[in-house]
Amino acid sequence: MMNIAVLVSGGGTNLQALIDYEKAHEGCPFHIVLVVSNTKNAYALERASKAGIPTLIRSPYSVMGKDVAEKATRDQKRIAVSDAILAACPEYKVDAIVLAGYLSVLGGEILSVYKDKIVNLHPALLPKFGGVGMWGHNVHEAVLAAKEKESGCTVHLVDEGCDTGKILCQKKVPVMEGDTPDTLYARIAPHEHEALIEGVCFLAKSFH
Repeated sequence: MMNIAVLVSGGGTNLQALIDYEKAHEGCPFHIVLVVSNTKNAYALERASKAGIPTLIRSPYSVMGKDVAEKATRDQKRIAVSDAILAACPEYKVDAIVLAGYLSVLGGEILSVYKDKIVNLHPALLPKFGGVGMWGHNVHEAVLAAKEKESGCTVHLVDEGCDTGKILCQKKVPVMEGDTPDTLYARIAPHEHEALIEGVCFLAKSFH
């Protein structure tokens, strides 16, 4: 059994997919022990509370204080939040970390402590359409602008780069004529849940 912390920023539909899978499958290879949000208003926190999962908020303001956070660079904020998440992990006996719609980037020591034990879900077929700024609708707009024939989602290990880690699984969907970012996302979304569960289970089964 692999204990996971799930990092979220918004609605938490991918978190819910993990919660539902764990609940429905006896012998599920992972157990959600903690949900961490970098925004205090994320609905994902409510989903976690309903499931009886402990939650933490680790935002630049909460870990640095308002005055310091307002003057800090983006990298300083990321490192401060990453360090605060890392500091919380031993208490909850976290074995691995899952980024499920987490709209920040981890940095610093957490990447070496949890090397090959952090997975991320990306809404495109990496290595295409990854990197800085490639998140949410930006990705789908870029896919449509490039006139791609297919898109999908990727679950990959997190490393020091941005969307550059080893790919664990991908799900593909066709890009249709007349697609908008919304219609393309709607076609990909159900597969995100499948891919994330598949990727986390894969990691759990290789976990020692």
